[in-house]
Amino acid sequence: MKISPINRRAFLHGSAVAAAFTAAATGQEPPPPSAQNPTPEDLAQAPGLRNEPFVLDEITASELQARMKSGAVSAEQIVELYLERIDRVDVRGPALRAVIEVNPDAPGIARSLDAEFKAKGPRGPLHGIPVLIKDNIDTADRMQTTAGSLALLGKPAARDSFVAERLRAAGAVILGKTNLSEWANYRSTHSTSGWSGRGGQTRNPYALDRNPCGSSSGTGAGISANLAVIGVGTETDGSIVCPSATCGIVGIKPTLGLISRAGIIPIAHSQDTAGPMARSVTDAALLLGALAGVDPRDPATQTAAGQSYSDYTRFLDPNGLRGARIGIARHYFDIGPAVTSVMDACIDLMRKNGAEIIDPADVSASETWRDTETLVLLYEFKADLNSYLASRGAAVSSLADCIAFNHAHAAQEMPYFEQELMEMAQAKGPLTTKEYKDALATNRRLTRKEGIDAVIGKYKLDAICAPTAGPAWVTDWVTGDHDSGGCSSPAALAGYPHITVPAGFKFGLPLGISFFGAAWSEPKLIKIAFAFEQARKARRRPEFLPTVDFYA
Repeated sequence: MKISPINRRAFLHGSAVAAAFTAAATGQEPPPPSAQNPTPEDLAQAPGLRNEPFVLDEITASELQARMKSGAVSAEQIVELYLERIDRVDVRGPALRAVIEVNPDAPGIARSLDAEFKAKGPRGPLHGIPVLIKDNIDTADRMQTTAGSLALLGKPAARDSFVAERLRAAGAVILGKTNLSEWANYRSTHSTSGWSGRGGQTRNPYALDRNPCGSSSGTGAGISANLAVIGVGTETDGSIVCPSATCGIVGIKPTLGLISRAGIIPIAHSQDTAGPMARSVTDAALLLGALAGVDPRDPATQTAAGQSYSDYTRFLDPNGLRGARIGIARHYFDIGPAVTSVMDACIDLMRKNGAEIIDPADVSASETWRDTETLVLLYEFKADLNSYLASRGAAVSSLADCIAFNHAHAAQEMPYFEQELMEMAQAKGPLTTKEYKDALATNRRLTRKEGIDAVIGKYKLDAICAPTAGPAWVTDWVTGDHDSGGCSSPAALAGYPHITVPAGFKFGLPLGISFFGAAWSEPKLIKIAFAFEQARKARRRPEFLPTVDFYA
């Protein structure tokens, strides 16, 4: 079937890309950012604010495959239903701005996968399943890869990222790219998460005046809003788990090296990784298995040999909490009493389902690595971004070029916040600098040997548990983000795995609970997270309210 809004959506994105790139090339001014960002008052007047019934609401990958096998629906029909959904919810109606660009070839790809399905059967559990990926992940097709910046518009990537290669090999349909905090939220010390010069402001689907957290904001909001079945985000410190928590979905930040970073616009090679984002632990585990693997283009993946699995669903166990030793990192419970009450209810539930709770089991008395993390990211951002851009063939070929572009197009790129982090990174020296090497060594010592490994060893833990983040804050372009903390840093700096699962709600806003642990402990964490999810059943679909329902 053909649905006219699909063509309208592709045309709108194609026109916007062309107009922005022409403006950048000629010096003409694109539309002001305010035109991309209607106020909550505007949205309250928009039709279809509340969540209308959608035939694929909350559907899982396995349920879709069963329908395809029965002949009830085709991959092409599924793609077109999601494209119509994107047009109704992301472009119009609530105007989430979670999707920065749809794939014009998605219906054709789905059609060919349907033919293959009939002739040979499915390639695997993701055959014909639509997936959204973050706009810092290269695809060698007609879509752009820009990290949300107008500076990278114009010339698509010449080669697929490893992530895109693996998705295509699995038979998934890359439906589009998601909006993000520009440059994966590594541009300003006072940035607004979910905003990019190219895509505007992504909104939280539970309360549209609230923030989806970043930088994988578009993937978090889009998957929560049922714009696709599954999604891929990237994280340096919190950028998968925070948007997953604040948008009410599951997110997995895997061990560094489990998934190749080749073809992903970088921040820092010592912390960067891609990871699954989904509405269920089952679908996140399916996606993790498809993405994991050794890649010659990313040396970090060599350590994954013998440590990864092609099927992580084997670890899904509804009784996975029984006998599990879970340590409670009380240091991260200072977000507020509303969050603590939800977390304590979750801890009681885990105990009732057979978990052995060790409380407290803090990783550290305080996050003493904050200053050294900043140093490492500044040094690596300059080195890694320069390397990526040099091979990309874009109009900008270095961090210095990006800084200059932003100055030249300040009205479009810096209307709300500037680029202090980029400028600080540009001032740093090479990765042979003693200051950098000492800071990296400090990070790893404090978060590995003296951090996560020490706590797990001391208490013989299977996982460490804490609130993932606070509730979504009100989006504020004047003063920037107002996030109230979270537990992402230890696992991020250590390069260790971290899973967040929906834990409950306060004032209609979702909260996430985190499980993190030692390197390559994804099987244990998935087992625990799945059992918790099945016992708690906290996920509920968003309703696109204009603001918080304080009685929810």
